Amino acid sequence: MPQIRPITDLRNTTEISNACHARREPMFITKNGYGDLVVMSMETYEDMLETAAADTAIAEAEAEYARDGKLHDAREALASLRRKHLG
Repeated sequence: MPQIRPITDLRNTTEISNACHARREPMFITKNGYGDLVVMSMETYEDMLETAAADTAIAEAEAEYARDGKLHDAREALASLRRKHLG
């Protein structure tokens, strides 16, 4: 269940920080009863960015396959990457 707090709770920064780190999910901050801000730990933010990047890469690969219908052999692709990046 998402954490929803009023903006006045931001006065207690230690409590907000501890709650964000403990739950590892965003906290939604309301102002006058309406959604206003989202607060989260750096770890949660970085995890969300990594997930978004992976989702983007998967979507691009699926679109490329739908467009070309061509698959690459995994062993050949990995060998090519090793040669390119590891010398």
